[in-house]
Amino acid sequence: MTAPLLLLAWAAFLALAAAVLLTGVLPGDEWVRQAVLAHATPPVVQAMRWINLAGTWQVLLPVALGLLLFPRTRRRWWLWLLVLLLASGLESLLKPVIGRARPESPAFGFPSGHATAAAAYLAALAYAAGDLPPLGRRLTRAAAACLIVGVGLARIVLHAHWPSDALGGIALGLGCAGVAALISGSTARSPAGSTSPAPPSRDAPSRTRPGPG
Repeated sequence: MTAPLLLLAWAAFLALAAAVLLTGVLPGDEWVRQAVLAHATPPVVQAMRWINLAGTWQVLLPVALGLLLFPRTRRRWWLWLLVLLLASGLESLLKPVIGRARPESPAFGFPSGHATAAAAYLAALAYAAGDLPPLGRRLTRAAAACLIVGVGLARIVLHAHWPSDALGGIALGLGCAGVAALISGSTARSPAGSTSPAPPSRDAPSRTRPGPG
């Protein structure tokens, strides 16, 4: 993730968090929620129950362990572990601070924990996929993006969250994973970027200036 995209993710999260803190339910929340629920037929709901698993530990723990298979994330596994745990910790900490209830429950809902975890872990997988061949990289990143969006929609379809809860969770998860990607990428480039002049070869003929006269 580039620095501008990282800033965009954090700016989106902070803007949503501030708006939710000040106004509660956002003006478009109910409209978007009803528009999504209007398409929640029984087959759609069943599909969303399966997609929702991508925001749970049953799926995310194997994803986290899978990061060790890629050199990009294995080199600094401790950094990725720290950031992924930070995403879940921030989500749990912010829920009571912001204090907005879910649409059909008094429990706190912003940001969505499922959406935060899915975005953070799957964005980490998308970054690690940079080690794959071009086709595998594109397919992995497309699947990760679809699952992130799918988990956000699933939280709405399953009556668990407001749309802004899901968006806030996605932005928070992407922001946390983006920090790790930026640090990991910059430190990986620094040794390659530093070049020192090659020592002179011993076999090279020495150039001497002829003496006077």
